[in-house]
Amino acid sequence: MNAVVSPAVVEVRRVIAASPAAVFAAWLDPDAVGVWLCPFDGTHTIATIDSRVGGRYKFDMHTPSGVVEHNGEYVEIVAAKKLVFTWNSPHTGGDSLVTVTFNAVKGGTEIVLVHEKLPADKRSAHNGGWNSGLDKLVAYAASHLSSGASA
Repeated sequence: MNAVVSPAVVEVRRVIAASPAAVFAAWLDPDAVGVWLCPFDGTHTIATIDSRVGGRYKFDMHTPSGVVEHNGEYVEIVAAKKLVFTWNSPHTGGDSLVTVTFNAVKGGTEIVLVHEKLPADKRSAHNGGWNSGLDKLVAYAASHLSSGASA
């Protein structure tokens, strides 16, 4: 009998003191992504984004040990509500899938990020990376986005 190994899944949540539209926009603005999507000790990210279904992105995350390239394709885009995109990096072994939902809550927006199809041995690193990146998004929102709290 052959064992079946299920790909790993990471789920991360954050509440951000800004409207869903503002938080959503921060995921598709290359300048914003360049500031907040650089987890851990990353200094910045150079982002190229073609924000349409079928459009591609490239994120070059600059770290003290060098540049780590991430790229993929947008699969679904629902303004201010949902982003779905493939995620490929040297640490995923091929395309994985990221779904981000933006839910209006009291105080702003709850982001729910689900990263699927990860190699099991990379789950912990991606969990840490997304948590670190979303912490930086919270800080970015505090200084760059209108609070626009709703609900």
